[in-house]
Amino acid sequence: MGVCGRVFGQVGHCSLRVVALGAVAGLALAGVLTGSAPALAQDYPTKTVTLVVPYPPGGGVDVLARVVAERLSSVMGQQVIVDNRVGGSGLVGTRATIRSAPDGYTLFFGHTGSISINPSLYANAGFDPRKDFAPIGLFASMPVALLAHPSFPAKTIGEVITLAKKEGGKFNIGTSAVGTGGYLSAELFKSMAGVEATIVPYKGTAQLMNDLLGGHVPIAFGVLPPAMGNLGAGSLRGIAILDRQRFSLLPNIPTSHESGLPGFESVLHYGLLGPAGLPRPIIDKLNAAMRKVAATDEVKKRINNEGGDPLTSTPEEYAADIVAEYEKWGALIKKLNLKVE
Repeated sequence: MGVCGRVFGQVGHCSLRVVALGAVAGLALAGVLTGSAPALAQDYPTKTVTLVVPYPPGGGVDVLARVVAERLSSVMGQQVIVDNRVGGSGLVGTRATIRSAPDGYTLFFGHTGSISINPSLYANAGFDPRKDFAPIGLFASMPVALLAHPSFPAKTIGEVITLAKKEGGKFNIGTSAVGTGGYLSAELFKSMAGVEATIVPYKGTAQLMNDLLGGHVPIAFGVLPPAMGNLGAGSLRGIAILDRQRFSLLPNIPTSHESGLPGFESVLHYGLLGPAGLPRPIIDKLNAAMRKVAATDEVKKRINNEGGDPLTSTPEEYAADIVAEYEKWGALIKKLNLKVE
């Protein structure tokens, strides 16, 4: 299924959304359509391309970015190097990218957190994702999951809701740090299900997994890679994948829709962007290259190993996805009055 179906549920809805974003898409995607632009795209790239990653080496965003860089280097005939611009929970690299020249030689590998959540979460984020980027295309999706210690009695989200209401919210929900996808997923769950529970955010995923394995927190919201081995061994149990479709490597875990809370979704999307004003012919050339990269069996396997599935899109679909996620998570952050300085 294409990104329209994944994000909005039906293609017609996506088409309407893209039309509604005309002003945004015009700013972000029109580029510099001069007479020399086609020739520029035909020659591009003629030198090394820098792919900015706003997080440290070794994390999930960095790993996927290195897959993109390696494969784009081969497809496009010029080296693509990863530049980890670390700091400010992703803000340093993001700001550096939007200030760079829109010539295709500084690109950005973003995900839902850095692009669509941070502008609402941080009081002085310094960028507007609807105006300051030229979306090129999506590359992968990674769902958040609701995980449980084997002793936790509830087997479905519906049963979790029933238990939470019965116990008056006396049990804890573990998550990654405040403002992350896992944390916001827990807050969204409480809001949509109408339940009370204590959210326990951890600074690191390793600490969260250790406490979940030890039964110190009975359930947790988090991405799948740190839990895959324990799920296979039976030392953790997957209650639900927070997506419309099951995860390819864990087909026995139901979706949130199947498990008792339709409409409850939390999926991180990863994609390639440039600074606003990037010429459209260069955007199209990069989008075609990204699709070619994501279509290979080896890359599909590497994305799977990181807990995700390949997901490609047009530039317009990615622009619509960014705005939809920005509005969704921004509304929740505003409701919670959640701000990080």
